[in-house]
Amino acid sequence: MTKTANWNYPTAVRFGAGRIKELAEVCRSQGIQRPLLVTDRGLASAPITLAALHDLQAAGLGAALFSDLKPNPIEANLAAGLAAYRAGNHDGVVAFGGGSGLDMGKLIAFMSGQTRPVWDFEDIGDWWTRADASGIAPVIAVPTTAGTGSEVGRAGVLTDERTHTKRIIFHPQMMPKVVISDPALSVGMPAKITAGTGMDALSHCLEAYCAPGFHPLADGIAVEGMRLIAGALKRAVFTPEDLDARADMLAAAAMGATAFQKGLGGMHALSHPVGALYDTHHGMTNATFMPYVLQFNRTAIDERITRLAAYLGLPKPSFTSFLDFVLELRAAIGVPHSLAELGVDDEHAALIAQMAVVDPSAGGNPLPLSETDTAGIFAAALAGRL
Repeated sequence: MTKTANWNYPTAVRFGAGRIKELAEVCRSQGIQRPLLVTDRGLASAPITLAALHDLQAAGLGAALFSDLKPNPIEANLAAGLAAYRAGNHDGVVAFGGGSGLDMGKLIAFMSGQTRPVWDFEDIGDWWTRADASGIAPVIAVPTTAGTGSEVGRAGVLTDERTHTKRIIFHPQMMPKVVISDPALSVGMPAKITAGTGMDALSHCLEAYCAPGFHPLADGIAVEGMRLIAGALKRAVFTPEDLDARADMLAAAAMGATAFQKGLGGMHALSHPVGALYDTHHGMTNATFMPYVLQFNRTAIDERITRLAAYLGLPKPSFTSFLDFVLELRAAIGVPHSLAELGVDDEHAALIAQMAVVDPSAGGNPLPLSETDTAGIFAAALAGRL
């Protein structure tokens, strides 16, 4: 079956191989004549990026490229992006790449017409209402990795270097107007990035599914996202030109980001401070924490995980069979079993435990998290002790 469709869930999505060729038309449909293409340094000179930039310029659009951002973007990267946006008199953004490029593109578009500091719009209460909605530029999102699902999100993550914390900047109008989800763009991803981003998508679906509260829409999206990942992630890692596998992973990434409006949990609460302090890959950090957080939450999620194991077709569906599935998948695609293998040590253990319990993701954990709990999970993950 050819996997091509037009979706509007939760925003307009043009899905299918080769659809990047529609980028100039999509920009024009949103009134964008001078797009700033925002991506990360690693992608700046990649053929897929240069081809997209060329197509925009060949169509007569005043396109330029900005790529001065870290894997975990900081405020200085945002300032540089805003300077480039204003210097080029741009009127919209093409957010291109993985989570960092997508988030930074959305943040530049959002902040382009604001006068208050970015931290005034953190996702706390109704702080988003402080923004001048008329000053938010339109965004076209083009994911090149299948992980964060930021292309269908209304927020961007920015690292606050003063406190070494990742903070979520939110506004409903940060949602991209159109997404071009082209699995062919992810074919060139290295196996390690395919694995890390794919496990990020799995962590989003899994934590959303396990988060407490009644949200059957999110639960349904999350379990189907996990079914797609279970069937596609290894294929995407080991046979990178398998477009069906790439398509399933792209869809699952968007599904994870759609589902996690229900909540996240301990994996993200712990990986955020570890990423901020050690600059580790976010998806790979989530993947490393995954079995340890599952084990901690077992008493609260046993029945739910057993239902999930049955849906995934695992033998003798149970919490144990699902945990075994996670461990086998991690080992097969090269996810470290311990944080030590990611270059993390115990120097900041107490600080990480403190930061984790106040992370916004902690509130979605199936069991309440204390500093003692997060310290215990961190210690187990550091040592690789299940």
